[in-house]
Amino acid sequence: MRFIAIIPARYASTRFPAKPLAMLGGKPVVQRVYEQVKSVLDNVFVATDDQRIYDVVEGFGGRAVMTREDHRSGTDRCFEAYQKIGCECDVVINIQGDEPFIQPSQIRALQACFEDEKTQIATLVKPFTVADGLEALQNPNSPKVVVSDDQRALYFSRSVIPYLRGVEQTEWLARHTFYKHIGLYAYRVETLAEITRLPQSTLEKVESLEQLRWLDNGYVIKVGQTDVETIGIDTPEDLVKAEEFLNRM
Repeated sequence: MRFIAIIPARYASTRFPAKPLAMLGGKPVVQRVYEQVKSVLDNVFVATDDQRIYDVVEGFGGRAVMTREDHRSGTDRCFEAYQKIGCECDVVINIQGDEPFIQPSQIRALQACFEDEKTQIATLVKPFTVADGLEALQNPNSPKVVVSDDQRALYFSRSVIPYLRGVEQTEWLARHTFYKHIGLYAYRVETLAEITRLPQSTLEKVESLEQLRWLDNGYVIKVGQTDVETIGIDTPEDLVKAEEFLNRM
């Protein structure tokens, strides 16, 4: 199959303006993301709405494409970028622009999901461990996923799902495997075109999780698993943690 990776990178961010251009270990965050993905895929582009980001990407030898400023999500930005790039691919991989430590194994896990011809969309999960602790499990900024026996996503929530009735919460992690959602997506091209035309669903609005719109409309989301912990950068404090992590590598 023919894969293309697109990295949406906005300049404006409520919690961390200019995040893609923040320096991490002597390189912009967006460059670190790009280089990690490029180690697996030849076809990699940054989709941005800002000339400064575009210039930085082109400056380090990457490929960038300018997109509109008014997109509701990275998914919409990916589709516009794909149309502008004009290549003929089967699957578009949406790589978060704030994941500088994304691993080749995670990208390959996404690709493997499309060995099943019924897969329309793919994403990744990571099992929570006892060592993660209850606080991590209950963190609403870390969405949870219920996965079927055939590795399809049944539901995503900011709440802890499933609820273990009759079990003390302190024992939940020891008694059941809960899954953390890793925000990487891949879509068949025709599916990407369809989902960008869908209106927001009720569940999407109440949970503020875009992927619930796709489930609401009957799309199959295949789930790949990873044991690699990613460090996303949402705030300046996260950047400090990422720098510490990089120094330990």
